[in-house]
Amino acid sequence: MDEQLLDDGYVHLKQFLGRSDCIALRATFGDDSLFRSRVVMERHNFGRGEYKYYAYPLPEPIAQLRESLYERLAPAANRWNERLNVPQRYPAAQQQYLLDCAQHGQTRPTALMLRYRTGDYNCLHQDTYGELAFPFQATLFLSSRDEYDGGEFVLVEQRPRAQSRPIVIAPDIGDLLVIPNRYRPVKGKNGYFRTVFRHGVSEIRSGERFALGIIFHDAQ
Repeated sequence: MDEQLLDDGYVHLKQFLGRSDCIALRATFGDDSLFRSRVVMERHNFGRGEYKYYAYPLPEPIAQLRESLYERLAPAANRWNERLNVPQRYPAAQQQYLLDCAQHGQTRPTALMLRYRTGDYNCLHQDTYGELAFPFQATLFLSSRDEYDGGEFVLVEQRPRAQSRPIVIAPDIGDLLVIPNRYRPVKGKNGYFRTVFRHGVSEIRSGERFALGIIFHDAQ
């Protein structure tokens, strides 16, 4: 996974989580006791749809997923920053990194669940939330392709002095996608340079689509 991330900028892992576990996760969307806030995207010109940020403590399956993914990604994140001459280095354990976030005033959890229905979409954006931002984030897809039409995951890579590169992914239930949080290093003639990434979701033409967002830094 590390080499593909460094070479391509993203990784699509199919059937990362079983169908029954995905259905159990999305069934919690209606339990407001688990969440600290709800965002109706249309009110903020983010697109259409809604998402909810989890409160601490995170539900155990989500906490375990975030911690295990962080541990797998931290070495690649350090290599990523090294290539870009970014001084920030990441500790091996998620909890230590969250302590670093807290020292910068970032203490609110950023794990979230998103729900899209017919006509909904998500504009291209980045998930930063403060001064500290881990280089990767992940999306776990909780709906199968036969439950909705449209709703592709869209990545756009903006390259210096070149046209942007579009990447369109049609994930299925249980798939995990790891993407850049903001940018990635690309090898050029004179070393590595930076390209900027944004991501979004195309319009849902019919049906309903759930996804779990895992962002590894906390928010201010």
